[in-house]
Amino acid sequence: MSATSPFLKNLHLIISAAIVAPVGLIYGVKPNFLFEVSLQSPDEFSIFKAIMGLYLGFSFFWILGIFQQRFWKVATISNMIFMLGLAAGRIISILFDGLPSGIFVLGTFGELVLGCFAIYNYRKFNVPN
Repeated sequence: MSATSPFLKNLHLIISAAIVAPVGLIYGVKPNFLFEVSLQSPDEFSIFKAIMGLYLGFSFFWILGIFQQRFWKVATISNMIFMLGLAAGRIISILFDGLPSGIFVLGTFGELVLGCFAIYNYRKFNVPN
């Protein structure tokens, strides 16, 4: 497989969509499946359903970027912002709220890696529109 293969070019988007879509569904359908949350009010359910919508929307967009070259650049930029934004929020939470459960620590690490990988791929494979 060459260094310019479509698989390597899209790997950050593939991994991100494969993780973010199922996590989004969990947030929206059964958040207590993986997380220690107990939603009670319609407002709390609404927040988690909105997060699900954002996660699924971004996952769809990243998949679009994989299959439609004209969307690759903006899908990659959105992936950078999404992953590094989540990681930044989690790091702020660690500093102010304390260390979360292991799944969120792992998530923070994964978000940092994927965000940096998106930057790497953007720099390596970005071609003018």
